[in-house]
Amino acid sequence: MSDSSPLPPVRLHTEAELARDALSTPLLSRAARLARWAGPDTRVDAGGGLVDEQLPAAVETLGLSGDDAAADASEAWRVAVDAGLVEVLDEEEGTVRAGEELALLTGGSPQDVLAVWLAALETVLADASVPDLDGLLDEDGEVDLSALEWDPEAEAEFLDGVLGNLYLLTAGEDTPGGAPVPLPALAASVIVPSDMDEPTNDVLEQVSDAMMRLDDQFRMLEPVGFVEYQPVDEALMADADEEPAAPVDDTDVSRYGMVRLTPLGLYGMRARLLEAGFDAPAVGGLTDKGADALLDGTAGYPPGAAQAETGQWLRQREPLAAARELLAAARGSDAGAPLRRLRCQQALSLVGASAEPALREVLDDAELGGLARVWLTEQGAADVPTPSEAMVYWLTIDTVAAQLAAEGNSEELRALVQGLAQQHSGFFAAVWRVDHPATADVLEAMGRLHPDKKVAKEARKAAFKARSQQGS
Repeated sequence: MSDSSPLPPVRLHTEAELARDALSTPLLSRAARLARWAGPDTRVDAGGGLVDEQLPAAVETLGLSGDDAAADASEAWRVAVDAGLVEVLDEEEGTVRAGEELALLTGGSPQDVLAVWLAALETVLADASVPDLDGLLDEDGEVDLSALEWDPEAEAEFLDGVLGNLYLLTAGEDTPGGAPVPLPALAASVIVPSDMDEPTNDVLEQVSDAMMRLDDQFRMLEPVGFVEYQPVDEALMADADEEPAAPVDDTDVSRYGMVRLTPLGLYGMRARLLEAGFDAPAVGGLTDKGADALLDGTAGYPPGAAQAETGQWLRQREPLAAARELLAAARGSDAGAPLRRLRCQQALSLVGASAEPALREVLDDAELGGLARVWLTEQGAADVPTPSEAMVYWLTIDTVAAQLAAEGNSEELRALVQGLAQQHSGFFAAVWRVDHPATADVLEAMGRLHPDKKVAKEARKAAFKARSQQGS
């Protein structure tokens, strides 16, 4: 995913809701508890971590138990230091005190709380990119890097790529509510080349290895509230010569791990993408902009997101004034104008009858008159003037051009093209004369999309005439 790739708009929870979610995450709440527990007698090592002698008290303070209790307490302390909840006073003495950020968790704004959570997230993401160092210590207790095939930059890049793909899947409208993604599919999305029809055994082995790395990483990311994760079933990882405790259903994809970003994770991932220079829009980001920014900004949005964004924009404005502003912004002969007019028409459908005066004001407008007649007719308005044949053809070209820009060669557009050719006798003989910048492009598209070879040929001939008329 490059920083020039268009990202779909995401629907975020309010900052107040997200801040509440952040405060209730196990890792941040533990870090805050340790920050309040720390006192004059608390000692840290040169790296800011709790000295071994302090760990039992920290574990007890957090009420932890089990084999991972000390590791979990160490991680919570590391987050407390990195997020500014604890400040190291004297590195040589190893003394600490409560950090300035600690007070923000109870007395700060939602943005303050989320800033602390984002700092905690970065710590966990950095830790998640570090491999398991067990068994790699030499006689002096140092890490034997020669035994460790680890490229820190490549590992961080791999995790970023996976999380970027997870963001795309979560933000898309094809996964309502952020449906969980199977771990094998997510691993394959960054391992299997896009032009590879059938993965080789070597590639499949790489996917399997990536799944195991991701299983560990998502287990680490769940306590900070970034993901909801169903781990890989341990029975699937049993050695081939071991009898599983229960029958294993290899066809149940959920047993191979399922993951999704939480609402908080979606917020955090978007913040990281923005920091990295991506254009990562969020629904509601255009409410304080003009109608021109709204129509251009939602041009590439999926239908549901475009409607949600437009609805928020309209709620901030008086209906009639908003309708006039939308109509003014919809004018133009540039390549993006047809899609702007389509978005304008969709926006006006949300305004309702109070917009009628604005639509009547543009009935004689060459670019908006057809749109206005359609809207007034759909609203059941009286005394709607009959459009001229030229206006009907112009609106037809404009509508198809907008659909091409919005959807490309979709099945819906294919059906529209077939319907137009069937309903209008002599359609192509007349339509090439339409004075619209997109006439030739639309006719060429109709020639591509129409399944009848004879009709497609007529469309291509008409496109040639249109280009000759335009002098291009």
